[in-house]
Amino acid sequence: MEIKRSLVGAYEEDRAEPRYDLLKKFAEFYELTMDELINETINEKWNPKPKLDASGIRVLSISVDSEDRENIELVPVKASAGYLNGYSDPEFISELPKFRLPFLSQGTTYRAFELKGDSMLPLQPGSLIIGEYIENWTDVKIGDTYVFITKSDGIVYKRAGNKYKENKSIKLISDNQVYEPYPVQAEDILEIWKAKAYISTSFPDPSPEPTMESLTAMMAQMQKSIAQINKPKN
Repeated sequence: MEIKRSLVGAYEEDRAEPRYDLLKKFAEFYELTMDELINETINEKWNPKPKLDASGIRVLSISVDSEDRENIELVPVKASAGYLNGYSDPEFISELPKFRLPFLSQGTTYRAFELKGDSMLPLQPGSLIIGEYIENWTDVKIGDTYVFITKSDGIVYKRAGNKYKENKSIKLISDNQVYEPYPVQAEDILEIWKAKAYISTSFPDPSPEPTMESLTAMMAQMQKSIAQINKPKN
C-alpha cells in the first residue's frame, strides 16, 4: 500500500482515518466495493465536512516546527484536488510543504495557495497567495480578496462582493473583467483564507495597458490643466 508502519498503527488505534484514495487501494487489493469495505454509504462518508470540537467550533488542522511555532503550509496546484478531502486531515496537512515568514504575526494561522488561471490578473498564475484563516463567512469584508475552498469549484482566489444573509451567499468577483461574478452558497464553502501577502517571480509591468478608468482620469486632468492655462490673469 506504500504507507508507513506508524500510519497503520494510527489507523488501528483510531488516531487517524485513511483518505479516500488509500481506501480505494484497499478495496481494489481485496476485491471489494467501497461500500463493502466501510459498510456505509460512500457519499455520506466522504462528503467533506469540517471537524468540530465539543462546543461546535471548527477544528483546524495545522503543523508546527521544532519550537512549537505554527508553519505556513503550502498547497501547490498539484495538491489542490487532494486538499478538498484532506483539508481537515492532520496527516495530509503534515505532508504539505512548509515555510515561515518573519514579517507575519505569530499566533495567527496562515496557509499558502498556488494561484492558477488568469482570473485574478495582474497577479500571474504560479503566484503564492498567503492567507489568514477566517472562521466565519459573515466576517468576509466586501472588496477584500480571499482564497475560498468550495465543494463545487475547489480552490479559488477571488474578491468578495455583496453578502446576502437571507439566502446565505457571497458574490465572488474576478479582478480580470473577462470573468463574470458569480454567487457561492455559504454551505458550499469549506474554508476561507483572507489574502495577506503574495509571493511571485513575475514583477509588475511598468507600463500597463490603459483602462477606461485611467483614460477618463487622464482626460479630466488635461481639461483641468487647459482650464488653468485659459484662466484670465489678474
